[in-house]
Amino acid sequence: FPGGYLSDRMGTKKALLVFNIIAMFGFLIVILIPLWQAVLLGAFFFLSWSAISLPATMSLIARVLPVNKRTMGVSMHSLMRRIPMGLGPILGGVCIGLWGERNGVRLAFVCAFVLAIVATILQQALIEEDPPKSAVESSSKAPEKSPIKLLREMNPSLKRLLVSDILVRFCEQIPYAFVVVWCMKTITEPVSALSFGVLTGIEMTTAMLVYIPVAYLADKTTKKPFVVITFGFFTIFPVVLLFCQSFKWLVLAFILRGLKEFGEPTRKALIMDLAPEDRKAAMFGLYYLLRDIVVSIAAFGGAFLWQIGPSANFMVAFLFGVAGTALFALYGTDFQNNEQ
Repeated sequence: FPGGYLSDRMGTKKALLVFNIIAMFGFLIVILIPLWQAVLLGAFFFLSWSAISLPATMSLIARVLPVNKRTMGVSMHSLMRRIPMGLGPILGGVCIGLWGERNGVRLAFVCAFVLAIVATILQQALIEEDPPKSAVESSSKAPEKSPIKLLREMNPSLKRLLVSDILVRFCEQIPYAFVVVWCMKTITEPVSALSFGVLTGIEMTTAMLVYIPVAYLADKTTKKPFVVITFGFFTIFPVVLLFCQSFKWLVLAFILRGLKEFGEPTRKALIMDLAPEDRKAAMFGLYYLLRDIVVSIAAFGGAFLWQIGPSANFMVAFLFGVAGTALFALYGTDFQNNEQ
């Protein structure tokens, strides 16, 4: 939420500059102070970048793209993010392998710091300033810093999407920490760490393959069906996983897990469509704040259910998914992608 508020108040371009400086400050702490305490302190700054910058990025996409292109814009953003997410750990491992744990980690952070500088320069050069507001708009639509007051401005359609999303995220998070335990320890034919890495690669590849086709179709038609289908994939994953007892069947389960990204960019675009003008970044941040606070309870519930048994964990997750999917399918609001 703070990232969304600052974006609405300062403008996207200036807000992203501030967020990048915060991340770079975290990198510098780790580079200059070779202590594990410094790593924890620095991590507070650079790990927060993704969360605080996402509302500003979504607001920028909503501002520069018409409604019938927003899902593709969000999908391209999600797709591009996965490239450094995949390459980063590999390059970091190379640094550690060549220069040792201590110097290799510091060198990796030096590279991250340099890349952050390059990214900041490109952002400031390529992103246009937010259009100036009229005197009437400035007085009537000042950025709202109170989450409670902002919640009152959230329209019923967005609230229904939020509640549905929370239920579906319970379905995801209840078994989340135990998927690796199930695959490597519990099933009849447990898989190795390497095989689990292959399964994760299958999941990521599946997600990347569906981004563009789904975004194209969602922009050409309406968004709700794709969000419902996505919620459906979230829902059936724990049930399918429960009946997978060997690697070959886990491949199917992890393809389904990758398909959970089927309509995720569409859902983000729908949030921006339903958010009020001049409140899009803050509303996006509030949506995620509320969702993540509530869903954090699932981690505790998941551990309790796992103590009862894997079946209890997976089936309760499935029921939450059914509830969330049904709620949005029956009462969720669509948004027609009219040409603009």
